[in-house]
Amino acid sequence: QVQLVESGGGLVQTGGSLRLSCAASGRTVSDYAVGWFRQAPGKERAFVGSLIQTGGKTAYADSVKGRFTISRDSAKNTVYLQMNSLKPMDTATYYCAASEYFTASTNPTDYACWGQGTQVTVAS
Repeated sequence: QVQLVESGGGLVQTGGSLRLSCAASGRTVSDYAVGWFRQAPGKERAFVGSLIQTGGKTAYADSVKGRFTISRDSAKNTVYLQMNSLKPMDTATYYCAASEYFTASTNPTDYACWGQGTQVTVAS
């Protein structure tokens, strides 16, 4: 199993940017589809975007399309979530997750490995 650790969260003003990192260990992250999810207080965990195992194809939720970008640095065994034009509605705990068997799934139950999460707060 791969182990995942997120970092890069923090407090940012509306319109600002953050880059979240999802550092993998134990296995090569490119062997997995990686999803980013977020969960705001009192709400269910929601799909943000995903990166498939090979080819670098990504998919995004409509709410973040055009603002967020997922990328992978294989040399660092790390996946990134670049978040631009942030809005207060983006405030949540962000999680990265890995699936060895499902590709680009939006369902959190399809991901077996999860990081601990990193908090993102966007001030208005």
